Order: sequence, then structure tokens, then C-alpha cells
Amino acid sequence: MAHHEQKTAEETKAPALIAYHVPERDKAPWTRIGAAWEHKDGEGLTLQLDLVPVGTGRIVLRAGNDKTADGESA
Repeated sequence: MAHHEQKTAEETKAPALIAYHVPERDKAPWTRIGAAWEHKDGEGLTLQLDLVPVGTGRIVLRAGNDKTADGESA
């Protein structure tokens, strides 16, 4: 009998929030760098970063349906 691993939240549902790096420069494009999923108990989030920005700017978490990447800032 084959062993089946349980799928993580990241593999089974869409993320609650998308992580973007937002440079300090005006009108600079936002870059998607990861995503966050809500915990089942509603008491927190798991943040998975695919890229960690270096230098100035900030990380912003936005709803997954926002169109903020590639220059469209909210």
C-alpha cells in the first residue's frame, strides 16, 4: 500500500494574501514575492516568501484579487 503525504494548506487552497515588495521610489512596480495562508483556527497566518528583498522598501500583504503587481500600486 502506497504512503500518501498530507497536503499542506499551500497546496490545497488559494492564499489569503499576496506578499509584494514595494520600493520607496514613486511609481516603481510592485513585485510579487510570496503569499500567506490563514491558519485553520483563525489565529494567524503562514507566510511563504519566494524572494526576500534587499535594500529599501517594504513588504505589503494584499488580498489575492488585487492587481497591484507590475507598476499598478494601490
